[in-house]
Order: sequence, then structure tokens, then C-alpha cells
Amino acid sequence: MLYKLIVLYLLDKVSFPLTQSQISEFILDKGYTSYMTLQQVFSELTENNLIASHTTGHRTQFKITPEGRDTLGFFEGRISDIIKEEIKEYLKEHSLDLRNEVSVTSNYYKTVQGEYEAVLSAKDKDTTVIELKLSLPTAQMADAICHRWQEKNQEVYDTLTRILF
Repeated sequence: MLYKLIVLYLLDKVSFPLTQSQISEFILDKGYTSYMTLQQVFSELTENNLIASHTTGHRTQFKITPEGRDTLGFFEGRISDIIKEEIKEYLKEHSLDLRNEVSVTSNYYKTVQGEYEAVLSAKDKDTTVIELKLSLPTAQMADAICHRWQEKNQEVYDTLTRILF
């Protein structure tokens, strides 16, 4: 139960979704539990509607649900003050990186014409800052563009605004 509460507490303390890997990194680095146990925790929290998941590309993001907040409210006292402080410190140190990682998304798919369409977007909070759709001849090109988008999105945005203004 403690591991479930830790996940709920983490998600409750941020205003944006966290990826499965972001949550796992914190919990596994602290040695709270094993990878397999954590996968079961994600599954049970989702099945019980305490967290909501959304998968885009290779990443699954989680948000706490109202039911999850209620549950956390009842059982938050079972999380030690030390663990709460570790979570708060982790979020304080990594908040910008965590937000940027989930705010920049990319995915591609094969179109009915046989080409590939890459969909790239960047958000700031709940506002879409930029969204691009590119038609590409190969899956390799689409995949490469999706991967590069993570590191080059700000540069692309700056270039587009400079050219268009």
C-alpha cells in the first residue's frame, strides 16, 4: 500500500502528468521497491481508477484522478515525513526537467497513402505552443524527426517565429 501512496503523492504534488519512467526513476533510485512491484502498482492504481494513464508513442503518462486524491487524503498519514520531504526535494530539483519532458511530444504513423506523418507538439501548462505535422516518405525519417524534436523543439519554435514575424 505504501508504494501506491507514494505514486499518488508524487502525482498530487505536480500540476502536469508524469511519465511512468519519471515516477519509476524516483522510486527505484530511492530503493523503495523493485521494478516488478512498481509495475503491479501502476496496474492496480489504473484498474481502481486512482490514476489515469495516457500512452503516446513510447511513453505512458499518469495523472491522479479525483478518486486518487480522495484516497490519498484518507491515507496520506501513512507516508512518513521523510519520504514526503524526499519527494518534495526531488520535485523542487527536477520540476522544470520533468515538465519539459512531458510537455514535448512526438509520434508518427503510416498514412493511407503509404507515407508517414510525424506529429510534433510542445505545450506550456495546458496551452499548445506549437504543433507540427510533417509528411515523410519513410518510417526511419519520421522516427528520426520524432527523436530530434525532443532536443530541438525550442530552436524550431524560435526559428519559425523569427521567420514569420
